[in-house]
Amino acid sequence: MQSYAAGIFPMAEHRDDPEIFWVDPQRRGVMPITGFHASRSLRRAMRNTALEISINQDFEGVLEGCADRADTWINAEIHSLYAALHAAGHAHSLEVWDGSVLVGGVYGVTLGAAFFGESMFSRRTNASKIALACLVDRLRSGGFQLFDTQFLTAHLASLGGVEVSRADYHRALRAACAMQASFTDPPLRSPQEVVQRMAQRS
Repeated sequence: MQSYAAGIFPMAEHRDDPEIFWVDPQRRGVMPITGFHASRSLRRAMRNTALEISINQDFEGVLEGCADRADTWINAEIHSLYAALHAAGHAHSLEVWDGSVLVGGVYGVTLGAAFFGESMFSRRTNASKIALACLVDRLRSGGFQLFDTQFLTAHLASLGGVEVSRADYHRALRAACAMQASFTDPPLRSPQEVVQRMAQRS
């Protein structure tokens, strides 16, 4: 956890590389807790979806789903590291289900009022967007101040993600780590409840 407090995170070149290295990007991706952008089509999809949400119900499944791609930085050591962090209560997952089938999810690490998003996966249309919408709602309800996405992708930018300098990120990180938040205390909300809360805030 000291590495996260220092603003660095582990990666591997690929799944078969036994080595890990630590990253502190010059430009850091963050998702503003109050700045998530849900398009009209996403809101409609959330209102009409049959997908269901859970937290910490299948952390291992989310971890495996995130690693199940041709190009992944999740090697055996990183897999073991995050499984251990989850067992210790420092890493959490949010799952997306189609009935009993896990079709999407995201996992990350918490420290103070900072959430460090590590990876996500999707096996259904809009599953990753719904996961992020529900995650941001949970972080907001739990008192989190910083949602670190590591890098800014086009996907994250379309949902409101921004890029900040290393110095600005470290300032925000120090402030968030000095505060308290809870990932597990907020009530579990369905996509329909989350989109309703969005409407109430707009």
